[in-house]
Amino acid sequence: MKVFSDQPRQNQHDPSGFLVNGVMQPNPEKPERIARLLAGVAQGGHAVHVPHDHGLGPIAAVHTPAYVKFLSTVYDRWKRIPDAAPEIFPNIHPDRRTASYPLSAVGQAGFHITDMSCPITEHTWDAVYASAQCAVSAASAVLDGEKVAYALCRPPGHHCFADLAGGFCYLNNSAIAAQVLRRAHDRVAIIDVDLHHGNGTQGIFYDRNDVFTVSIHADPARFYPFFWGHAHEVGEGAGHGYNLNIPLPRGTGDEGFLAGLSAGLDHVRAFAPTAVVIALGLDSFEGDPFGGLAVSTPGFAQMAGLLAALELPSVIVQEGGYLCDALGDNLHAFLNGFEESAV
Repeated sequence: MKVFSDQPRQNQHDPSGFLVNGVMQPNPEKPERIARLLAGVAQGGHAVHVPHDHGLGPIAAVHTPAYVKFLSTVYDRWKRIPDAAPEIFPNIHPDRRTASYPLSAVGQAGFHITDMSCPITEHTWDAVYASAQCAVSAASAVLDGEKVAYALCRPPGHHCFADLAGGFCYLNNSAIAAQVLRRAHDRVAIIDVDLHHGNGTQGIFYDRNDVFTVSIHADPARFYPFFWGHAHEVGEGAGHGYNLNIPLPRGTGDEGFLAGLSAGLDHVRAFAPTAVVIALGLDSFEGDPFGGLAVSTPGFAQMAGLLAALELPSVIVQEGGYLCDALGDNLHAFLNGFEESAV
């Protein structure tokens, strides 16, 4: 399986903290995640490729011009503020997306960053740009004939809307990959198996019927992202019926997760896509620091088997999965489970 990672550039994003339950804590979305994941890649003997630079085009196909300009320029503007902190955190937010767009870096930070988990550092743009290029390169490899490719995206992306960062996510890598696949595929499905609902992905495609979005995740009634991911959210306009959420009770293990995934895949088959993006979150693991679900390491191999059984060109995009001893083992179980089932 081709694997795409640009570790030196992606590691440049090293945020110090995030706000949770009213307390600033060390940010768990750390560069070490890539090293742990690459160890899992090495277990399976997969070849790692540096992504090609495909430019801004694939990013701009998903994200608004104002948002791309904000991410790529705001830090230089922020540094000109007297006594500004070394990281950008928002301190004010509009009450609606149609509010007036401010000129100041402070105001734009509040407009484009939804929570306190997405600080912008001096090198954040370089890292998220490199992460997106991993997704584009993996999707391009599949368009060129690979049956499956894995994008080791870090920072992750599925909480990022077209113009709104959140949940450690700055560019929506899974959405970008799906849009690249649309160049050759009329119908693409995104299947999100992260612990958390892929709210940004849902938002980007919510009024579209060419990309079917499915997310299996911990019930957001009392869990991040709270406001999105409920079963009644099915899309709107042309996209009505093309979004499926399968919220699971906290603590759900292998049996319940795989049952939810199987139900979701029945809907995917009914949509009849010709390619899929798998938004792979390993934070549904029973030992992940976020502790929302209880999937085992063998459970990830079973999960991969169900997805491989679709027998469709597949782009696997890394989402969550945080620092624990089994992180690399979980990725190894998934990637090898996928390959073994696809034979």
